[in-house]
Amino acid sequence: MDRNELAEFLRSRRNGIQPRDVGLEAGTRRRTPGLRREEVARLAGMSVDYYIRLEQGRGPRPSRQILAALARALRLTDDERAYLYNVAGEPMGPPAGPPHEVPAGILHLLDRLDDTPAFVLSAEYEILAWNAMAAALIADFSAMEPRERNMIRWFFNPDTDEILERDEEYLGFARDSVADLRAAAGRYPEDPGIKELVAELSARSGLFRRLWEERRVEVRRSTTKRIVHPVVGPVDLHCDVLLVPEKDQKVVFYTAAPGTASYEALKLLRVVGVQSLSTP
Repeated sequence: MDRNELAEFLRSRRNGIQPRDVGLEAGTRRRTPGLRREEVARLAGMSVDYYIRLEQGRGPRPSRQILAALARALRLTDDERAYLYNVAGEPMGPPAGPPHEVPAGILHLLDRLDDTPAFVLSAEYEILAWNAMAAALIADFSAMEPRERNMIRWFFNPDTDEILERDEEYLGFARDSVADLRAAAGRYPEDPGIKELVAELSARSGLFRRLWEERRVEVRRSTTKRIVHPVVGPVDLHCDVLLVPEKDQKVVFYTAAPGTASYEALKLLRVVGVQSLSTP
């Protein structure tokens, strides 16, 4: 632990944050260029005395929980967070499991894509965030329990195995998804969530067992896909994937070529919205 560098780093990050950045009133008698020490302590949920001692280079070695709280309070970037842990003598190392926190910039991107279905997938295919067009095209994710928002879990069950086997396009999608999940299992060998998902799907789907035993490994990228929507009918789409490496997440976009029937269907879907899916 480098106490002096930890103290200087905390002080510099504190001075670089304005009260309005964290929802505080600046007031008229503020003498510090950024946050006060007591404000950081309150945001981090620790005593003011403890935080002051850290900034003075005489505090005890902070725990990982304290470091995480400081990183949140000081709005540290991923690189700054790693630096904080390193100077405190607690290297972060690789995450134990797939990250589920979607970067703010990606959330803003989803909101701006008001004519393009888009959503964010974790490494184990959990849908972490989505926009209104994705909900209208695929499903109302907000009405689902978090456990249900897993695209691989939707695919593999005894009722769909035979359908997938007969449809070349869906079988290819299933094979690619399993190869991608195996790649994730290699990156996170101790993650209980991935282990549980693999065990569950292996127990209920013969097709998943067969594809899993192929041991094919490949990170999923762009493809094409046909979706049959209950209101606008069949839609042929380009499925493009934007990788978010620092979070091991994928942003999936569905687009259609201008002038095609699918392009017009997406325009109609923007008007129809998710509410019509429950309309008789």
